Amino acid sequence: MGRAAKFDRSAAIENCMNEFWLHGYEACSVKALSEKLGITRSSFYNAFGSRQALFLETLDLYATITPDQVLNKPEQHSSVLALINAFFADVCRFRADDPQARGCLVINSISELVAVDKTLGEDLSNMVHANITRFEHLLQLAVANGELAAPNIRETALALQSLLMGVSVLSKVLTSEAELLAIVNQTLSGLGLAK
Repeated sequence: MGRAAKFDRSAAIENCMNEFWLHGYEACSVKALSEKLGITRSSFYNAFGSRQALFLETLDLYATITPDQVLNKPEQHSSVLALINAFFADVCRFRADDPQARGCLVINSISELVAVDKTLGEDLSNMVHANITRFEHLLQLAVANGELAAPNIRETALALQSLLMGVSVLSKVLTSEAELLAIVNQTLSGLGLAK
């Protein structure tokens, strides 16, 4: 009798991330995910604890593949405004390069879960608030560096978050990088952030 193939937990998390990203949280039942992974439900619970815990792990993995990480290290760039512009250009490229036009896993999940799942909704809401805070920090840095006159930092950060969310949702139906980038450039120009 042959040995069972060793379970690759990392590959399983990536597979589940792609399932959540394509189909949404509610469509990915424990039964469906277990079947996709070729394991029993019991093995699923032994490996991941719960569907909710697995979903949170997939969000952690997702964070490592999105363009957002560049925003955490502004000191590695000579210009904060150039960093913001390059970030949004990367987002447009990342979204347009997805042949399945899935948009953003986090933003898709916000739309699906914030009002219906208290725990996951709170986690997702906290992610958005943290990103707004990150944009505020970058804008404050741009002002301190003399790159930007003191705008209303909070309102501008909210506008940047809204742009990010809008482009991510729109990319599900508008798959042209050039058109997504045109939206970004128009908005950044209107905010006085174009570089």
